[in-house]
Formats: sequence, structure tokens, C-alpha cells
Amino acid sequence: MSQSRATQLAVPVNQHDHIDGAVDATVTLVEYGDYECPYCEEAQQAVKELRRTMNDRVQFVFRHFPLTQLHPHAERAAEATEAAAEQGKFWEMHDLLFEEPTEITEGELQDAAATLDLDMTQFDDELAMHTHRNRVHEDLISGAQSGVIGTPTFFINGERYDEQWDVTPLRGALEDVM
Repeated sequence: MSQSRATQLAVPVNQHDHIDGAVDATVTLVEYGDYECPYCEEAQQAVKELRRTMNDRVQFVFRHFPLTQLHPHAERAAEATEAAAEQGKFWEMHDLLFEEPTEITEGELQDAAATLDLDMTQFDDELAMHTHRNRVHEDLISGAQSGVIGTPTFFINGERYDEQWDVTPLRGALEDVM
């Protein structure tokens, strides 16, 4: 790893972010992730558990960082979560996509949207027109500005967290800054 990599979150958490947890939390965990990344899928298990048990004390933020060279459907999956967000179901779609196998097909995106009872016409139209591509790219750019080069990459209160993604060490790191 390069010593010159940024260790600070370049773009602070803001109204455009997807936030789960306490609005007034003193601790914020930001994850840059990719829906087809097997490491993100592993980390998702820990983050989901922490969201369940700590969301009264921690803000959880997910930002898109699709590694399209490695994961050809990751950007489409990110756009699908944004289409779900338009209907108030970002976190539900987010969680469903991480339950899928690593490579996410168009059919799986459709199945997930149907499972969440989304307006399929609106969902399909937004995907077809790439309505949310710019939103996904904004996250990608903010990640690059923060020195993100792989996924998952975490920041706790704006500082890069480079330790293990398992529940216990991640919980410890969050509790250390409370």
C-alpha cells in the first residue's frame, strides 16, 4: 500500500448519503462498497449485525464504489439501489443484493425489485435511462478523492479504518471513538 494514500474522508457525510441509524450519533461508519465484491459480501455480514445492534448509537453510511473492471454488473446494481431509494427502499435493496451470489444478473435485479414491491415501471424506466448513473459516479469520485482503491473501504468519523471487517474488531473500533 502506498504511504501517500489519503486517510481522511474527502467528502463529509451529507444529505445525499444513505444513512441508517441514529441521526444524532457521535460515531459515523462510512463504507465504500461494490455489490459484486466478495469481500464486501463478507463485510456486509458484520455491518448488518452492527446496524442491528448499534444503530441507536452509530450512523451507517453506504457509498457506491463499483469496480467495473473486475465486476461488470456492479454499476448497474448500484443504479438499482438508487432506483429503489427513489421509492424509499435503499437499505432493503442494498441488503437483498448482498444476499445474491457475487455476479448479479438483470433478472436478479428485477426479482429483488419485485420482492420489495417496487413500482416496476418506474424502476425499469430509471434503469433504462440510467437516471442514477451520475449519483453513483459522485460516490465513486468522492471515494477516489478519499484514497479508496478497493472495496470495502471503511471510514470511522472520517478516518480510514484499515483493520479487520469482522464484527468484533469493527465493533471495538466504533466503541473506541464513542
